[in-house]
Amino acid sequence: MATMYVSYSHTTKSLRTRAVDENTNLLYQGSKNINSLLQEINRLSLNVYADGDFYRLLEAGYDDLSSDIAIYNSLSYISTSLPNISQVYLYGVKDAKATLITDNTTPKRWLRSTPYRESRITGSPPVKVQSTHLSNAYGLNLPLTQFVPEPVFTMHRRIERIPSSEAIGYLSIDVKLAALGDIVDELYDQDQEQIYLLDGSGKLVYGQDAKALGKPLNAAWYNRQIADSTGTQGYFEQEGAVFIYQQISSIGYSWTLVKQIPVSYLFREAKEAAGINILLLVLLLITIIILTVLVSFRITAPIKQLVRYMNQVQTGNLEIEIRPAGKDEIGVVTERFRSMMDTINNLILREYRLELTNRTNELRALQSQINPHFLNNTLQIIGTLALELKVPQIYGLLSALAKMMRYSMYNDEKIVTIQNELDHVKAYIELQKERFENKFSFRYDIEESLQQALMPKMILQPIVENYFKHGFNRARSDGFIEITAARLSPDRMEISISNNGLPIPASRLETLRKELQQPLPPEEMDMLKNSGQDGYSRRDAPGAGIGLGNVLARLRLVCGDDSLLSVDNLKAGGVIIRLEIDILVESEPI
Repeated sequence: MATMYVSYSHTTKSLRTRAVDENTNLLYQGSKNINSLLQEINRLSLNVYADGDFYRLLEAGYDDLSSDIAIYNSLSYISTSLPNISQVYLYGVKDAKATLITDNTTPKRWLRSTPYRESRITGSPPVKVQSTHLSNAYGLNLPLTQFVPEPVFTMHRRIERIPSSEAIGYLSIDVKLAALGDIVDELYDQDQEQIYLLDGSGKLVYGQDAKALGKPLNAAWYNRQIADSTGTQGYFEQEGAVFIYQQISSIGYSWTLVKQIPVSYLFREAKEAAGINILLLVLLLITIIILTVLVSFRITAPIKQLVRYMNQVQTGNLEIEIRPAGKDEIGVVTERFRSMMDTINNLILREYRLELTNRTNELRALQSQINPHFLNNTLQIIGTLALELKVPQIYGLLSALAKMMRYSMYNDEKIVTIQNELDHVKAYIELQKERFENKFSFRYDIEESLQQALMPKMILQPIVENYFKHGFNRARSDGFIEITAARLSPDRMEISISNNGLPIPASRLETLRKELQQPLPPEEMDMLKNSGQDGYSRRDAPGAGIGLGNVLARLRLVCGDDSLLSVDNLKAGGVIIRLEIDILVESEPI
């Protein structure tokens, strides 16, 4: 319980700290985005100074159709520069004209009107942002079909006669709350949290309660903690919630962004963990009580079971199954008793088992005496019969198989000539051509001076076999495999085995290259050096699946440590394996 309490306290403190840090940063970024939006609207209102014709017409007063069109164009530019601008209002002091451009309506102009009360800024600065309110016609008479009130906030600007502060006009830009919603709605969980955007007088600029927009926020936490606060950001906990606030201030406005996070939502994970821990504690206590009762009543059960085993042995049942009784003292005694019975049974049955083993060994010895040459002679008899029946193709296949068998039976010959290896590959290729219906061709090009050079036995055939195992495409009829051998220098040569089959995947090729760079373990190197006839035949039999690392190790044992083996994919498709070794004749370098 103490651990649970400490864990819960630490978790809630950590969650509170993390939530405050994350949401402080989130609100700071949101304030920057809101400030950017307001600054963008402010820059649009300054367009009246950047547009020379507009400013000149407003200063001098405009009274003709062309002037009206110029004014309309400038206001239309402002209206369409941002997607959420609802309407733009302009009042010219010189000619007492008011112009209103409403979204999706034709611009309207009124003569001999007075400036709208909220738009008429008399003090400093010449710009201010009006909090959320229902849009209106700025005191002008509009047809009902052209105007639908909606919640907006407004930026008002006094247009001055530069360089004095004399007003020559008033500009107001109504902006839909959707512009704020696109920013604010990304800052909180709408199902669990609350967010408030307040102006300097405590009125709600944006929030979830649409009815409270534009009205003073009557909340004790605001009046106590935020209204008189001088900091730009902060947080506090009150009324079962954590409040985080961020000031947004610039010329003409001073807003506050507040996020309310219920403590129950903030600490939900910690409460769930505490509930699970309490449930586990209850289950643990119940389990302990049950186990204590069971142990109390069943502590003598193993002793009674051991007595029953002894009684059955006393009656002559030596094959009784004695089950372990645990790891306590009684279990140790039971285990010793079972060991004693096993020893007795082993002594009784030893003679029978030894006799059975001897019989089995004799049978295996008889089976191992079958001469492998018998299989070769049998193949010759079948081949002769094939010729008598005028089926030369079967004879050719049997001859190829017989050649491979004879080659593999002479296991004492660990080092052979390149010509011997090539003949073995030819026999193997002849069998594969029959298997794959001549869908591939076999080419070789061996320099005549290299045909008697020495190399380890059973190197080329397993590499060629990999083409049929992994790279041969049965759908193609133009496959090929090619073996070439050429001198690189007077005492060094390169043997290449290439094909046009499937390439090796990049990941597998990289792994294969890494394996070739790693030396063979010492125990495997010793096995290669000391392997006798049986060991050699097992590793080098056709189809044994010799790894390329093993091939490289055998090359280095016979041809020197500077032997190289590389694997690459061909650009035109297929794989090429290169063997670079010293040229040996009678086991001596040329």
